[in-house]
Amino acid sequence: MFKYLKNDLPASVVVFFVALPLCLGIALASGAPLFSGLIAGIIGGTIVGFLSGSQIGVSGPAAGLAAIVLTAISALGGYENFLAAVVLGGIIQLVFGFLKAGIIGYYFPSSVIKGMLTGIGIIIIFKQIPHFFGYDADPEGDFAFSQMDGENTLSELGNMLSSISVGATIIAFISLGILILWSNVLSKKGKIFKLIQGPLVAVAIGIIYYIFTKGTGIEIQDNHLVSVPVPDSLDSFLGQFAFPNFAVIARPDVILTGFTIALVASLETLLCVEATDKLDPEKRVTPTNRELLAQGTGNILSGLVGGLPITQVIVRSSANIQSGGKTKMAAIIHGFLLLISVILIPTLLNKIPLSVLAAILLIVGYKLAKPSTFKAMWNAGWKQFVPFIVTVVGIFFIDLLWGIGLGLAVGIVVVLFKSYQNSHFLHKEDVSNGKQKMKMTLAEEVTFFNKGAILKELDQLPENTYLELDVRKTRFLDNDIIEILDDFAEKARNRHIDIKLISEKGIIENPESFIEFFNLRPKSA
Repeated sequence: MFKYLKNDLPASVVVFFVALPLCLGIALASGAPLFSGLIAGIIGGTIVGFLSGSQIGVSGPAAGLAAIVLTAISALGGYENFLAAVVLGGIIQLVFGFLKAGIIGYYFPSSVIKGMLTGIGIIIIFKQIPHFFGYDADPEGDFAFSQMDGENTLSELGNMLSSISVGATIIAFISLGILILWSNVLSKKGKIFKLIQGPLVAVAIGIIYYIFTKGTGIEIQDNHLVSVPVPDSLDSFLGQFAFPNFAVIARPDVILTGFTIALVASLETLLCVEATDKLDPEKRVTPTNRELLAQGTGNILSGLVGGLPITQVIVRSSANIQSGGKTKMAAIIHGFLLLISVILIPTLLNKIPLSVLAAILLIVGYKLAKPSTFKAMWNAGWKQFVPFIVTVVGIFFIDLLWGIGLGLAVGIVVVLFKSYQNSHFLHKEDVSNGKQKMKMTLAEEVTFFNKGAILKELDQLPENTYLELDVRKTRFLDNDIIEILDDFAEKARNRHIDIKLISEKGIIENPESFIEFFNLRPKSA
């Protein structure tokens, strides 16, 4: 794991700066204590990172669970009761892992996964633009279209125009310039520029700018900075941890919440695993069942000490990949950086301008949602583009799981449509003996989905036709199709249509009954 430390260490610093505001913002959006987001980030990095089989995935509190957490804390009667549901959710995830439910992740089409990555990238861009200009009405980590401040993603942009902070905007543009220069020019000039990442330099410049512009017309107000809880003693630090109330763990509403957390967290994790594996330059494959076991363990531990639910998350994972992370050490180190920093330097962290972190996240979002991705999906044809764009729109305007669900539904419809089209091949040949010869070749698998297409072709055959029906390549023929052929045999006699059935068993002229013929072999030609 230490072989690529020169790659993983700089990447872990970038992931740390991406994760820090998200951990705090997701906790705020969830109606939970701010420190709970940091706990989840620390455990997601250190514990889950160690147990996971993913080399580049990063885990932590997920924006997709914020609405569930917000509702559950109130409905269950307090945060300690909610923590019992988190622990229970982790146990259920362990059960999912032992039952090998991770295989579900392999059944999502590539177009939907690419749509998920692009949709999240677009959300990051739109959500970070207000922070970039110093308008922080909505907290970091609120990725929902309808925001907790009463606005939505698009209306927030309009409100931003009348509340731009000059100081925050200046340092944001400086930071963006540093990031672009570092990525496109300096990183190719020497090893030192690869070891020291652009985001670290941008953050350092941001802190310096905040300190030295105080009292000027271009200063950054304190409400535009990171806000990490600062304990004044060891007792107050330990007091930020909370413990579950296990007395309520058998309550039906707690059990239902635990199952909901387990199901949603597992789905988001499996989707993220599929996405990060596609982004991984080395194309490594993550063992999904092991991932569920790692996530379940992380959620149990997070719930036991007062943390939010954990999933593998695409924003931090993609930042890790983009920064050159090679192994799980990047995720683990980022977790330790969170732990060490909130203990030793919370005051320094609280001098980081949010607009600087917004600049970092804008780069992450752009790399996920490049215009070239849209062009590539368009060039791949409508069967790829339609599920892709439906997923993007669904994720942006509703949420992650709805977007994935809509994209998957459209993908299934496309598959059924193609199945409808590809059930058979029909060729016209020359007229012989006064009859038009038609040759119909059935596909390898023909199911009830193909009934309409085949029935339409048969009904359109003109009278006095010679039909050659070839089923030699067919390995599965649904009973519904056999019944259609059997009915057609009777119609054919009345319409003077001769049928020549070609099968592996031989050739039969004008078979009396297709049902009797195909029943000789179980549903197989």
